[in-house]
Amino acid sequence: MWKLFGQISPRAVLPGLCRICEKHIVARESSVWSIFSSLEMVHPAFQQVRSITVNQLHRRGPFRKKVNPNKSHPMDRRPQMKGVVIKTLIRKPTKPNSANRKCAKVRLSNGKEVIAFIPGEGHTLQEHNIVLVEGGRTQDLIGVKHTIIRGKHDCSHVVKKKK
Repeated sequence: MWKLFGQISPRAVLPGLCRICEKHIVARESSVWSIFSSLEMVHPAFQQVRSITVNQLHRRGPFRKKVNPNKSHPMDRRPQMKGVVIKTLIRKPTKPNSANRKCAKVRLSNGKEVIAFIPGEGHTLQEHNIVLVEGGRTQDLIGVKHTIIRGKHDCSHVVKKKK
């Protein structure tokens, strides 16, 4: 089959190669067979992967990527999630800020626990209140990567100051 191609320029045969491989091929100006054999050494996309036997596939099952449970998304990649307040906390921000921030430890409906920031001035949250949590970290609080949405479930709106 390779005899049919003979001495054809690599640009005509392999137009979609990346620039590194193309330069490598053009510099050698050789037959198509040697181009493919040289690509196996140069470009990882052309390297052959050993396939497993039917017996190995039967014993191990199909290949699945292992998921690290520590890196898993606590809200299962949802935009908002309902949760129950376990405990209200006061966190100190990083330097140069000094005002204490109000946070709450929340058990989400999927069973995972997160620390969420309570925005606005004043809140009436206490244990066993139901809140809606969204993603979005608070920059000056370490480890706080969620925010409680005000005005949903048991978390009241921010009360306007009277003049």
